[in-house]
Amino acid sequence: MKHRLRAAGTAVLLTLGTLAALLTAALPAQADVQICEQYGSTVVQNRYVVQNNRWGTGETQCVNATDTGFTVTRADGSVPTNGAPKSYPSLFDGCHYTNCSPGTRLPKQLSTIGSVPTSISYGFVQNAVYNASFDIWLDPQPKKDGVNRTEIMIWFNRVGPIQPIGSRTDTATVGGRTWEVWTGNNGGNDVISFVAPSALPSWSFDVMDFVDQTVARGMAAPAWYLTSIQAGFEPWQGGAGLAVHSFSTSVEDGDGGGGGEEPPAGAGACAVTYTPNVWQGGFTAEVTVRNSGTAPVDGWNLGFTLPSGQSVTSAWNAALTPSAGAVTARNVNFNRRIQAGATQSFGFQGAYTGAFAEPSAFTLNGTTCSVL
Repeated sequence: MKHRLRAAGTAVLLTLGTLAALLTAALPAQADVQICEQYGSTVVQNRYVVQNNRWGTGETQCVNATDTGFTVTRADGSVPTNGAPKSYPSLFDGCHYTNCSPGTRLPKQLSTIGSVPTSISYGFVQNAVYNASFDIWLDPQPKKDGVNRTEIMIWFNRVGPIQPIGSRTDTATVGGRTWEVWTGNNGGNDVISFVAPSALPSWSFDVMDFVDQTVARGMAAPAWYLTSIQAGFEPWQGGAGLAVHSFSTSVEDGDGGGGGEEPPAGAGACAVTYTPNVWQGGFTAEVTVRNSGTAPVDGWNLGFTLPSGQSVTSAWNAALTPSAGAVTARNVNFNRRIQAGATQSFGFQGAYTGAFAEPSAFTLNGTTCSVL
């Protein structure tokens, strides 16, 4: 099979009502899967595809797929740093050379998408040359195979003498962060790269913020399609130990419909109150989300990153995935709507090691919330 050539480019006492709403958040146990085949892949979380995707070298590369992501366990060989990388070990939502993730809503026309709330948590190493690359693929057609017209790359980290495709053309603020903007063409597709000025190990954001930037720069159009969302690494030299600890994404409808669902109204202001109860090695957290906007929110995803050493063991009034790192809390049926000026609450129990800390930032359907 031909593959794309990529360029550098919560004790707690529960009321009876809460007990009735108790939902476990842990994913079903899954044995790790080791992949060393050149284009080998497997499914994690029953939602995403992990792929080895070694295309630029004949040397051995292996990835270990876990419940929530993957780790590169072997990454032999090297390629010149002034050319293309040797591989793109990654996981994705969408379709990549006819390999589509289970239950994906992609491809989906940009004009029908309201938001794509996404969370990612990376594990970096220093004894390699690589970038941590989050890729967003766009095409005029709903393609499930082959190379797409435009590639959006978000460089969360880069180590070594490497640079994106093309040249640096601008600086932009996207998702409340400042990025270097590079544009170019790798001979097969246009590339726009947003490069973090310093390493960004985890983040919750809205993919559509970067898509909108790309459309505004004439490198895509609202009638085009979002075909896949991918997160991984492009290594030039080494790479063993690189990891995606957690990944989650959700494609939410906009006013254009597409799935026949009520659109999530995530554009209004929001505020979050995070109230922990901590004991040695464990804690609970009660989280209240306020819709400070003027329109109801129908269907919500609250993104936040758990500090290192923390993990979710159970939850109520929301479903939390994954259990560590960049987490997304999704509504359940009875609390789907947050009326304007109203709140919804959920909670979870967790474990921790080291010093306890609270999450510092939250996003509601991709919109950054104030923390009360």
